[in-house]
Amino acid sequence: MPNWPSKCLATLSLLAICGAAYAGKPDMIAQNFKSPPDTARPWVYWYFMDGNQTEAGMKADLEAMKAAGIGGAIMLDVNIGIQKGPVEFMSDRWQQDFVFAVTEAKSLGLQIAMPAGPGWCGAGGPWITPDKSMQDLVASETSAEGPSHFDTVLPKPQPRTPFFGMGTFTPTLEQQWANFYSDQYVIAFPTPDGSAKIDNSDYKALYYRSSVSSMGAPPRIPSPVNGITIPENQCISADKIIDLTGKLGPDGHLNWNVPAGRWTIMRFGRTITGQTTRPAPDAGLGFETDKFSKEALDLQFKNFEDVLLQKLGPDYRSGDSGLTTFHFDSWEMASQNWSEKFRQEFTAANGYDPLPYLPALTGRVVGSEEQSERFLWDLRHTASDLLVENQGQYLADYAHKHNLQFSEEPYDLNPSADLDLGSVADIPMCEFWSRSWSLPSEYSCFEATSIGHTNGKKVIGAESFTGAPGEDWHQYPGSMKEQLDWALADGINKYVIHRYQHQPYLDRFPGMTMGPYGVHWDRTETWWSMFQRFIST
Repeated sequence: MPNWPSKCLATLSLLAICGAAYAGKPDMIAQNFKSPPDTARPWVYWYFMDGNQTEAGMKADLEAMKAAGIGGAIMLDVNIGIQKGPVEFMSDRWQQDFVFAVTEAKSLGLQIAMPAGPGWCGAGGPWITPDKSMQDLVASETSAEGPSHFDTVLPKPQPRTPFFGMGTFTPTLEQQWANFYSDQYVIAFPTPDGSAKIDNSDYKALYYRSSVSSMGAPPRIPSPVNGITIPENQCISADKIIDLTGKLGPDGHLNWNVPAGRWTIMRFGRTITGQTTRPAPDAGLGFETDKFSKEALDLQFKNFEDVLLQKLGPDYRSGDSGLTTFHFDSWEMASQNWSEKFRQEFTAANGYDPLPYLPALTGRVVGSEEQSERFLWDLRHTASDLLVENQGQYLADYAHKHNLQFSEEPYDLNPSADLDLGSVADIPMCEFWSRSWSLPSEYSCFEATSIGHTNGKKVIGAESFTGAPGEDWHQYPGSMKEQLDWALADGINKYVIHRYQHQPYLDRFPGMTMGPYGVHWDRTETWWSMFQRFIST
């Protein structure tokens, strides 16, 4: 077994955080090496497993963190692989436990980060109504031939299957996903010859955004606009598209005198993506907020953050202890490509109306492949800007309004540009998985340090040593030193260790787990009594 260098984590923290501040002052560096300031101490992810919690366990957890030299904890409540406990999420008892945890942390000089929502995936909950959830623009097609009179009900466009499937749906959520629909536009155009299609259009139109780390998705979308030879007769002529929206009845009935020739009619409607707050506790399961809408986040704040802050009262922090941070964790909610005001926002941002180019969302070529690819690029750019402004920045604004810092993991599965999204955070974060039980997320670390260096952020956080199923207590601090050294060399200087599982009982070993996920940094570990030397001696 490798030796445990007693000063290795202290070295990492101090060189990264204190070194720049005390450059040219070796005495100060030495002093802070021997006695690290609280700002240099690592944090942990403090997970609660759907109602399995006690005040005695929380008190013991926090005291163990303090004794070990840990500086703070991100509190997340999830439901994954553990039988549900007696304390229902957001019940009076649950809220009292949250107040107890923050108060106890403040008394011990520890810091706490409040999450943006239940689960580890974004911001949402059962209070988010379908109209305030993530949305897509979907379409159906009907053929007509003229001259003739068209008098029939157009097929209703169907919602896309949620990216992560329907396994998290309750019967109510499934019904809401299936039934929410809002007609938007009806257009018709002369049917082109052939069946030319845009390659990978679902991805380019943001119906889906898969994971770079766990699914091997490309980190960027190429736009092949050179050397394209699709014949003009296989493309839709943008200047021949007819807007029939005003002729559509409330029941989807269309009356239209069809001109001569073969025509394609497309009915576009707004549906919801069905993305939920996975893996939330049962009482916290609901839809994710519309990422393009501040109004949706206002509804989130009203029903979650505002409730907790009111319960805490005004004295939830004292200096750098207590509740100090507002945290948005993994962007694991795939993507969306539309919302109620998206057409107006797109037009204002790009200087043209997207209506004639909407068939490109289904892979059809409008004008030329180059024009269609450029439209889809504008769509993605607009979506990214809206997400950064109305989700990321609005979350940061909320944090600052309440005298909190905002930390955020901006990478993977979001309909945005990671570097832009991370720039709004006070503490941009990344993630690196424990070697041998890992996913290739190192690129997120390069992104986070780039965000910090570009935007003058001195603290770069990392969800550190996430362990995939199979780790099962194999890792220990000595075996992870080399990876710590790598992370330091990359520029990371705040380690939020994954994970410290809340242990509700005082007499059970090895105690509660986070389902199949590690690495296990709990007071129930056999080596926990030696951990203090590893961090802060």
